[in-house]
Amino acid sequence: MSTPAVVIAAPSSGSGKTTVATGLMGALRQAGHTVAPFKVGPDFIDPGYHALAAGRPGRNLDPVLVGEPLIGPLFRHGSDDADIAVVEGVMGLFDGRISDVAADGAARGSTAHVASLLGAPVILVVDARGQSHSVAALLHGFATFDRGVRLAGVILNRVGSARHDAVLRQACEQAGVTVLGSIPRADELAVPSRHLGLVTAVEHGRRAGAAVEAMTGLVARHVDLEAVASIAMSHVPDEPWTPELPEHTERVGGPVTVALAAGKAFSFGYTEHGELLRAAGAQVVDFDPMCDPLPPGATALVLPGGFPEEFGTELSANELVRAQIGGLAARGAPIHAECAGLTYLVDDLDGHPMCGVLAGSASFTDTLTLGYRDAVAVADSPLHAVGDRVVGHEFHRTAVRYAGNPQQAWRYRGRAGRTIEDGVVQGGVHAGYLHTHPAAHPEAIARFVAAAAPSRLAR
Repeated sequence: MSTPAVVIAAPSSGSGKTTVATGLMGALRQAGHTVAPFKVGPDFIDPGYHALAAGRPGRNLDPVLVGEPLIGPLFRHGSDDADIAVVEGVMGLFDGRISDVAADGAARGSTAHVASLLGAPVILVVDARGQSHSVAALLHGFATFDRGVRLAGVILNRVGSARHDAVLRQACEQAGVTVLGSIPRADELAVPSRHLGLVTAVEHGRRAGAAVEAMTGLVARHVDLEAVASIAMSHVPDEPWTPELPEHTERVGGPVTVALAAGKAFSFGYTEHGELLRAAGAQVVDFDPMCDPLPPGATALVLPGGFPEEFGTELSANELVRAQIGGLAARGAPIHAECAGLTYLVDDLDGHPMCGVLAGSASFTDTLTLGYRDAVAVADSPLHAVGDRVVGHEFHRTAVRYAGNPQQAWRYRGRAGRTIEDGVVQGGVHAGYLHTHPAAHPEAIARFVAAAAPSRLAR
């Protein structure tokens, strides 16, 4: 049987999904449950708070990035040994990839889409500020819009008073939707945000832990945890996903140590990435480029996304690791850099000297680049062969100005239908703004690890 699950959704962003979902994970754990935390979509930030609350890695469920067939197996894998799963949605319940709406009206990648794939009930978090009886009409609409999505209850958020609560409950009863909780306004729970969303849990440190504890306490006091647990269910017949290599992939010909950048500047990564690297035969060693040298014996490097633009001074000050990364690249070692990793590899970022592996400059901009991309690889690299197709996601507010005319990594359609050539392939380096989910491309991870074998680098 698959693990029982509830999906925490909302009519729109800003309703309090993250507070309620994170608090629910913590409160259920506190009540003795083993909780598996998930986030719908490509978000890297919320899973960090989920991990603090649940005490196990936060994972993503994104049918756009990995395809529908992998959602069930990834859920089964991530909820192994748990007795309940809590899935935080994305944006509004029915919001997803704008250009990819199914005949039934559900946008691909939406919370409703994932809830349907899991066969899990939805709990709607409604921001009650500024409304009373109108909640009945809102709930009626969300409950009837898509009969394939089961709205099992509502959690009222930011309730102003006992009188307000009573009126709201009457409206919910009129709509035929069960009230599972009523949370008063608690402005002290606000978590600092910046240009790409909330400040990450790893940056927030102890304050992140305190915020999660406060969310947990709030939900424990004001939500009926037994009622939530009693409605949890899922129908996922698939076998669990396992981080195994495809049969035709090349095996590693010697010891491989992959240095995986982590810490405050590089926190955007999927849990399955490390699992696949290890399955391909690599030893994975985390290090923080802000203060650490490269791990001894590293023969490959992964630089995930994050916020290097917030830590330019600190990253630049670690001259030792910048020189070591330059030496690794000069030897032709495979280096996989996404988004933040790309900006760390160029000559400078907002004037701060970086690794100088790629000739060019990166700078912060006023423009947010955000969205899914259907991309094709335009050069052979340690990750992909020419012609490989992926679905990826862009999420950044920086731009890179290259010196010269380097070989690009990806080609895809950007905003207004413009053709975008993204990233660089240079020697063993594959760098670009595009984020991909490694579970959708295990052969690329195996290819990367094989390219890092000492026998390959000695050629």
